[in-house]
Amino acid sequence: MSEACAFIGLGVMGYPMAGHLQNNGFATTVYNRTTAKAEKWAQQFAGQYAETPAQAAAQADFVMLCVGNDDDVRQVVFGEHGVLATMRKGSVLIDHTTASAELAKELAQAAHEKGIGFLDAPVSGGQQGAENGVLTAMIGGDREALERTDAALACYAKTREYMGPAGHGQLAKMVNQICIAGVVQGLAEGLQLARKVGLDPDTLINAISQGAAGSWQMKNRYKTMWEQHYEHGFAVDWMRKDLKIALTEAERQGLSMPLTALVDQFYAEVQKMGGSRWDTSSLLARLEK
Repeated sequence: MSEACAFIGLGVMGYPMAGHLQNNGFATTVYNRTTAKAEKWAQQFAGQYAETPAQAAAQADFVMLCVGNDDDVRQVVFGEHGVLATMRKGSVLIDHTTASAELAKELAQAAHEKGIGFLDAPVSGGQQGAENGVLTAMIGGDREALERTDAALACYAKTREYMGPAGHGQLAKMVNQICIAGVVQGLAEGLQLARKVGLDPDTLINAISQGAAGSWQMKNRYKTMWEQHYEHGFAVDWMRKDLKIALTEAERQGLSMPLTALVDQFYAEVQKMGGSRWDTSSLLARLEK
C-alpha cells in the first residue's frame, strides 16, 4: 500500500505536483492559503484538503512543501498550525521551495529533534515540467529518507539527484539559477542583433542550436521571445528572489559574481516596465523597449 502524503502550497508548481501524487496512488491531502484553490484541487483529483498545514500533515508519511520563500516555509512548518506540530516520528518532511541553504539546515535540525527525516529538494523545469511530471529535483538531506520517498518523488520528478547533506539541494539550485540567468541574457542579446540585421529566426536557430551555442533556453524560448510572448509561468519576481538567495550565498562564501548581479539588475528593470509576472525570457523585452 502506498504511503499517505500531504502537499502544502498549490501554486503553478505545487498544484500539478500534488495531482501527480494522487493520480499515482499516494493518498494526498493538500493545504493552500487560498482555501478555494485547495477545494478545486480536491474536486479535480478526488483528494482531500485541510484547513491548516498541521491538519494536512497529521496522517501523512511524507509531507511536501512548495511555497514562496524562507518566511513562507517557516510559517507552514513551525508553530501551532505548522506541519511539525502533528508530523509523526518516522515521517519525512520534503521542502521543494527554492530557499536558502541556511533554512534547509534549520529545518533539518528541527525535524531530526522530532525523529523526522528531512530533504531539501528544490526543483527545476518550470510549470510545464510540473504539469508533465518531468521536473529535476536537486536533493540534500538524509539519504535514507530519499530512498524511502523516491517512488513518491518520481511521480513528478523524472530526474532526482542526491547532492549531499541538508542544504546541498538548495546550493545546487542556486547554481542552476545562476546558469539560467547568464544564458537567457546572452540569448536575448543575440536575438536583438538578429532582428536588427534581418536574420530569419527559425533558420538562424536551426543552424546555431546544433553546435556549442545550443541550450534548452534557445530551443524552447527563442520563438516566443521573438514573438514577444512572455507568459510561461516562472515569473521575473521569483527569479529575482532566487538570484538574491544565490548572491547572498556568494557573499557569504567571499565570491564575486558580477554577471549574476548585473542580470539581476536587468530583471529589476523588467519589473519597472510592468513585467513582474512575465517569465524569465523577458530580458529581450528590456533590450527592445
